[in-house]
Amino acid sequence: MSLAPGAPPTRMSAARTLGVGLGVPLVAGAASVLGFAPFYFWPVPIVALAALFLVWRGSGSALQAALSGFTFGLGYFLAGVSWVYVSLHVFGSMPAALAALSTFLFCAYLALFPAAAGWAAGRFAPAASWERLALAAAAMVGFEWLRGWLFTGFPWLELGTSQVPGGPLAGYAPYLGAYGVSLAVAATAALLAGILSSSGRARAAALAGAAALFAVGWLGSLVPWTAPAGEAVSIGLLQGNVAQEMKWRPDVRAKTLAAYHRMIMETDARIVIIPETALPAFLDELPKDYVASLVEHGREKNKEILLGTVERDHRGDNFLYYNSVVRLSPGPMPSYRKRHLVPFGEFIPPGFRFVLAVLKIPMSDFSAGAAVQPPLVAAGIPFGVAICYEDIFGEEVINFLPQAQILLNVSNDAWFGRSFAADQHMQSSQMRALETGRWMVRSTNTGASAAIDERGRVVSRLPAFTAGALVEKVTPRQGATPYSRWGNAPALLLAAALAILGMRRRRL
Repeated sequence: MSLAPGAPPTRMSAARTLGVGLGVPLVAGAASVLGFAPFYFWPVPIVALAALFLVWRGSGSALQAALSGFTFGLGYFLAGVSWVYVSLHVFGSMPAALAALSTFLFCAYLALFPAAAGWAAGRFAPAASWERLALAAAAMVGFEWLRGWLFTGFPWLELGTSQVPGGPLAGYAPYLGAYGVSLAVAATAALLAGILSSSGRARAAALAGAAALFAVGWLGSLVPWTAPAGEAVSIGLLQGNVAQEMKWRPDVRAKTLAAYHRMIMETDARIVIIPETALPAFLDELPKDYVASLVEHGREKNKEILLGTVERDHRGDNFLYYNSVVRLSPGPMPSYRKRHLVPFGEFIPPGFRFVLAVLKIPMSDFSAGAAVQPPLVAAGIPFGVAICYEDIFGEEVINFLPQAQILLNVSNDAWFGRSFAADQHMQSSQMRALETGRWMVRSTNTGASAAIDERGRVVSRLPAFTAGALVEKVTPRQGATPYSRWGNAPALLLAAALAILGMRRRRL
């Protein structure tokens, strides 16, 4: 915050500036996580972002705004993705101090994006102006998109996802996707900041603008962009609840195979889905009679079985490994191979092989599947498949459309223990369902296994950390939302237009 012209700096004013400029954004960032699952308090991120924009509006320099943005990001990501520590220390065997440091540095890296947004707002728009608020909203979304793309991307906790399913701003999702909803959140926050820092006609105009954003979002949610493509089909989603630290132990292997075999046999559904890498063996290493019995069971009961597994292809003396979903069948088994791999989890980036000496991560040398793959068909229904965190990338999920009639995610979020990660991940699936106007079904190892309808609502789910099968009637759908046709381009163009408006040099 800047001092009044000519006012000598004092210790008290400096402390107050520091507290407002850094403390308020830090608390606001941490509070924003309440907008996400499992809390779903969607207004909180709007109010928190408005608090940050108020600080940016009064910042005397681009550096001040950048520092405020950085502390906001630290609060946001330390509160929201601290589960990375669980993955590194508890399951990756990294020493506690090193895991804590690594988690902090990762969150600090993510905080650079709101910091850059603050710098842009402070550098290219005058203080105490509506232009700065407009540029702040546009920059926040622009750098959020960059975070979801740079270094293979990490779009976890997109601002827009916090509005799904209950917020009126979620109505923009079928039109503009998650980043479009983020833009609506940021624009509403900018208008709220303007309401709190202006008066008279300017305040009334800002209030009307915020009301209009909510009204248009709500009205947009009433349009049915897709329609049923056939009768509802029963889908069984299995959740084995095998502890991550136990999964690959030889003495547990037989029990895991037997447990899933029993669940498949007992689940009365047309399509049965088994989670990501559920069986602790390569597909070609599974006992022949085990696979044959499942194939025969599927034939007798008219049941399709989709198995999350690891495929491997021989390349001379070497193998290529693929994280896959395979449809069990008597002849060639159609499969989807994961395209977007997790850095350090499924592949080690060049120059970082030393990480393997610290982390004990099984199967960290996967190959990516083809960039373009057809939907995986089961019971005559085309499924758009996403494995693990692939479903947080909206523009990749829509590659299956309009052919895919149901979306499918298989995951193993056991890596993150009893943290918010599994629920946050499910909320991303809710966003994908709303963006595309299709059901999303999720089969996971420890949770959250759920069926989500085309409006992003969780229709049913299994309790976390329990073993069981969830059977739900799911309606295949056809048609195309505007987002499934155009992707992120319209939202980014709107953000760019708002940024251009914000860079006009006009004071209040």
